Amino acid sequence: MQIKICGLFRDEDIDFVNEARPDYAGFVFAASSRQVSAVLAQYLRFRLANEITPVGVFVNAPIAQIVELYRNNIISIAQLHGNEDESYINQLKKLSEVNIRQTKIPAIKVIKTLFPNSGLWSKNIPSNADYYMIDSGSGSGKTFNWDILKSIKFSKPWFLAGGIDLKNINKAMMHKPFAIDVSSGAETDGIKDRQKILDLTAAVKGKK
Repeated sequence: MQIKICGLFRDEDIDFVNEARPDYAGFVFAASSRQVSAVLAQYLRFRLANEITPVGVFVNAPIAQIVELYRNNIISIAQLHGNEDESYINQLKKLSEVNIRQTKIPAIKVIKTLFPNSGLWSKNIPSNADYYMIDSGSGSGKTFNWDILKSIKFSKPWFLAGGIDLKNINKAMMHKPFAIDVSSGAETDGIKDRQKILDLTAAVKGKK
């Protein structure tokens, strides 16, 4: 199982994740208390350990913005929290492929609400995303009823997010997601906490 620590915006945050070695580090480009500019993200990305994959977090962002960040090697994956649909993701992949990497940017599509019995899952979820992320809401820091996950068969690797912290991470892992995503659960008073990042990463990696 893998883990992503999201919402990094300080030098210390990079120091903490470089020490803990999660699989992914998230930079938030959408409006948020953790929002970063392209310039700051580039600086933080330069300091990030090579084996940690940088993820950009967006909400209905202009495709050109994401492509530019990808072309400049600031992000390696786009995490989409808004109303991005099949067409949006197709265009993102098409434009991102025309760069020095000659590869299409992988996309994580965030699913904020699940209604397994209504058909919403099969009809409205972009099938061209590379990953899904199941969350209670964009940056809400709240959990949802994880029991509904039992009735859904995921066609793509999926991240579990929303209110995960040291108190419930073992329960979250019992649902066997591809990866756990943590932001506020790795903080104290709104700031990334070194020990929490170390402990969360260790819990997922089986080091505790």
